[in-house]
Amino acid sequence: MKGGSLLIKTLFCRRKNIPLLKAAKKPKYLYRKKQQNEHEYKAPLKERIVPWLFLTPSLFAVSVMVLIPLVDALRRSFFSAVSNQFVGFQNYISVLGNSAFQLAAANTAKFIFVCIPLLLIISLVAALMLTTFQEKHGIYKTTYLMPMAIPVASIVLLWRVMFHRNGLINGVLSLLDVTSIDWIGSGAAFAVLVFAYIWKNFGYDMVLWLSGISAINPALYEAGQIDGAGSIKRLIKITLPNLLPTLFTVTVLSLLNSFKVFREAYLIAGSYPDNSIYMLQHLFNNWYSSLDVDKMCAGAVMMALIVFTLIMLLQKIMSGGDGS
Repeated sequence: MKGGSLLIKTLFCRRKNIPLLKAAKKPKYLYRKKQQNEHEYKAPLKERIVPWLFLTPSLFAVSVMVLIPLVDALRRSFFSAVSNQFVGFQNYISVLGNSAFQLAAANTAKFIFVCIPLLLIISLVAALMLTTFQEKHGIYKTTYLMPMAIPVASIVLLWRVMFHRNGLINGVLSLLDVTSIDWIGSGAAFAVLVFAYIWKNFGYDMVLWLSGISAINPALYEAGQIDGAGSIKRLIKITLPNLLPTLFTVTVLSLLNSFKVFREAYLIAGSYPDNSIYMLQHLFNNWYSSLDVDKMCAGAVMMALIVFTLIMLLQKIMSGGDGS
């Protein structure tokens, strides 16, 4: 029977011009064996170890400098700094009820919500303008990145020369018969701090925007131009939607850099500046000086949770905007 069925199958394939090997069905156990071999394949031990050898120095540094101190700060936030006894959430309650913490948190939030939108808009406009100067890209980028290369001590000296009570700006105002302003010791100090932050981080954000713009496919602009779209419509329909991933990166980096402006504020105005620029970093520095480590750790944990929540919220918004 088997020989007869094979003969009939051979004659049928020849009549229909079907290759016999194609008509023959392979047993199912061969497919199962092939799939099992694909799933069970493992790279050699040497190949699996090599990536971890490259990652080990970074993982060790991050663990020693970031993860271990973070866990220790979390532990200390639940203990008393004097008696080392477990106090639960008492340190958090004490920090939230502290008037200095409330002032510093409000100023920090105000600084973030004022500076970051201004920085994003100004740097994006500058990046869009620079795209028209293709030949002199390098010169402008180097010029705008210079503030990041200047040491903090030199920047502080520059701000003192400009914004001191007897500084350069007040000297110009006196020539114009305008009353001099105490830029550092009054509410105007907040505007000075905003200006210092934008001046220093403007070039960095602009370069990030330029990298995002250069990654957009030029064919999209050509297709839009063929369809009759003007420059403003191409900006709204092509450029801005394709810059959403870059927007997330720039926003997160700007948020993290906003906490580094404390150095300039501290070196200019000291540990107790005007109330308008009294930031969380000033408060933590003062708590550290007075050895209130438990309060400092509780405040640091809360600030880390807030920053992490903001970053996750931004990521959720951006991913929703991408439609993913």
